[in-house]
Amino acid sequence: MEGKIRAVQYARENKIPVFGICLGMQCMVIEYGRNVLGLKKATTSEINPRSEEPVIDMMADQKKIINKGGTMRLGAYVCKLKEGSLAHQIYGEESIKERHRHRYEFNNDYLEQYHQGGMITSGMNPKSGLVEIVEVPDHPHFIGVQFHPELKSTVANPHPLFVKMVSASLQYSKTKNNTNQ
Repeated sequence: MEGKIRAVQYARENKIPVFGICLGMQCMVIEYGRNVLGLKKATTSEINPRSEEPVIDMMADQKKIINKGGTMRLGAYVCKLKEGSLAHQIYGEESIKERHRHRYEFNNDYLEQYHQGGMITSGMNPKSGLVEIVEVPDHPHFIGVQFHPELKSTVANPHPLFVKMVSASLQYSKTKNNTNQ
């Protein structure tokens, strides 16, 4: 986990395209909390259940469940996109529906702190208020999603988030190669 967080930090600080899915998004939130917002003990309660700064925490309705089995947040849920965000640009829509498979989420107790610190929540579940997508607008491509876009992606019809990540990576590579010549 700590290696993943350091990799996210390196990519964020060096403007390398980043796309996090589920735990990847959670690593992005933890890294940003620690290194930008000064939440030095930011972590997920999945790794440290006694965390002093659980920026990622078990969903409230999951805390009551004793027998886990197939009880995690599963299935497709609506996500409202923030106008002008990278997510909105990628999808070209105001509202999307994506599939989930998780128990841990962005802890909304920290929502305002992240917003004030420059990370936006560009996708939110309109019913539950759960954070579905995070971005850092002053980075060329730093986007994380709680859902699993790979479940809707095929070779013949790749998910737009993957297409945009490949495009951003190619652009980064071209720019880096031009500056090294």
